[in-house]
Amino acid sequence: MDPISQGVIGAALSSATARRKQLFSIACFGALAGMAPDLDVLIQSSSDPLLFLEFHRQFSHSLIFIPFGALLVALPLYRFTRHGLSWRESYLACLSGYATHGLLDACTSYGTQLLWPFSNLRIAWNNASIVDPLFTIPLLILVALAIRRQQRQYGVIAMAWALAYSAVGWIQQERAVATAAAVAQHRGHVPQRLAVKPSFGNVLLFKSIYEAEGFYYVDAVRVGLDDKWCQGTRVAKFDRDKSYPNLPRDTQQSLDIERFRWFSNDYLAQDSNGRIVDMRYSMVPNQIDAMWGISVNPQTPDQHVQWWAQRSLGKAEQSTFYDLLAGTNCFQKPRDTTP
Repeated sequence: MDPISQGVIGAALSSATARRKQLFSIACFGALAGMAPDLDVLIQSSSDPLLFLEFHRQFSHSLIFIPFGALLVALPLYRFTRHGLSWRESYLACLSGYATHGLLDACTSYGTQLLWPFSNLRIAWNNASIVDPLFTIPLLILVALAIRRQQRQYGVIAMAWALAYSAVGWIQQERAVATAAAVAQHRGHVPQRLAVKPSFGNVLLFKSIYEAEGFYYVDAVRVGLDDKWCQGTRVAKFDRDKSYPNLPRDTQQSLDIERFRWFSNDYLAQDSNGRIVDMRYSMVPNQIDAMWGISVNPQTPDQHVQWWAQRSLGKAEQSTFYDLLAGTNCFQKPRDTTP
């Protein structure tokens, strides 16, 4: 999730067990430790544009690295700050904050290697948006109250809110899956795989994507008082041999395609410009306008592919997004026709 959410949830957990007089220092240590795992974004290469994809949310986010990551944060904080905490208090505050990061990231759809080094599986529970003000703002208020009033029960309430909101996200995600499956059945499709992912800033509107008959079908699913789906579009699944028949498999560009395939969980297609895109992400959930992808040049097979990203949302896209959020021009969930 975003750094503010990561910091405030780290502060919430650490402050929930803090002594009154040390609550401010412990909350600060927890917040800094909660944000620290994302320092892995500094692992980049000017010659290899995909290196950061392999290391972001990798070792620094894994469960086994938590005690070591907390130690790396606690050592400089304990050594170079005046806080009145013992070493044990400093380390436990950082341990609490650091432990929240990977688990919170796994709730989003990006994918987190919680089981590294035993597995490179990118775990994504898809029950939280990467940025969600309704999740974060109450946490900020409660942590601020805990610090101002020197009362750790506000930290406990903050953690209760985080767990309750995550549970709501699970329920919403399950409803969205059921609706997306009903839409596929309504079309006469038997999906080879199906996924739903929260759209930006909420757990009301989801992006639905399923694979059937060599195509990806993309729709929006709105799960409010009733369940609705909003018509999207389809695109052919990326076929490497068809798109690049003359590109040898042992070249750098072929290897980069496979690296990007792993990162995107093989949700690959080509856009109108011929770029290979990650179908899982778009600012408007029933559109294919991808947020990132790679450009392949078969004329330079031994050079790395080019990485590109776009996250802007124009006025027309904003209007479409808000219409989807309101359920405008959407349809009721199809009825189950299974005999």
